[in-house]
Amino acid sequence: MPRPPTNPAATRGPIQVELDWDALEVAVERNANDTESFLELTTGKVVTIAAGEVEAAARRQQITSNLRDYLRVEPASSREQYRWMEKFVGSVSDETLRDRLIMSIDGKGAFRRFKDVLLGYPAERERWFSYRADLLHWHIHNWLLAHEIESTVPAPWGEVSPPPELPIVPGKPVVHGAEAPGEALRRQARELIDGIPAIDLPSALAFLEFLKQRGADAMGRHRAEDDDASTADTSDPRRAAS
Repeated sequence: MPRPPTNPAATRGPIQVELDWDALEVAVERNANDTESFLELTTGKVVTIAAGEVEAAARRQQITSNLRDYLRVEPASSREQYRWMEKFVGSVSDETLRDRLIMSIDGKGAFRRFKDVLLGYPAERERWFSYRADLLHWHIHNWLLAHEIESTVPAPWGEVSPPPELPIVPGKPVVHGAEAPGEALRRQARELIDGIPAIDLPSALAFLEFLKQRGADAMGRHRAEDDDASTADTSDPRRAAS
């Protein structure tokens, strides 16, 4: 599909429109390879195209036929949102929770594991949602500013400003370039396996296979829960994609 202009303001000048703020927030925080969102510059509505949906082809045709009236919404990248988690973990004063969060963000599935750990800590979970919302709103603010788009209705979250830096407490996460916590444990596991007598290795391998399968089963359940949540609860976009 041909791309809408990357900066419509360059050809049309500044744009004033009644933005659908809630839909825009969801589009900015959603970062999925099979989903794209576009801001309709004449109405302020957000058109989302998800691969496999019945209406996907019609929506693509709608945008292709009126390229100058649409702007692709650039979501906060996965790398950027991962950095948000790292900064938050570095501000957690509870050593036990911080250690669990450090482990949770190591490897594939980090975002889901991070959320699961916070479920047992309501106060820190709410602090995370608040911090993440501030970062998302600042991202939206800068994106609109860059494209010279101004809403005729105020954002429901009010005026935004650069989010303050979180305090760093002792025991902050491993810095980039150092050995990640998960890799350290894998190295220790390999060292332990090297010291197990050959006769006991079948039992050790069977237990490792059990742990691997349990992790795969848990990931499948989480995906199913995400699918249910995406269709059943859109009242709080902060939580829907967290």
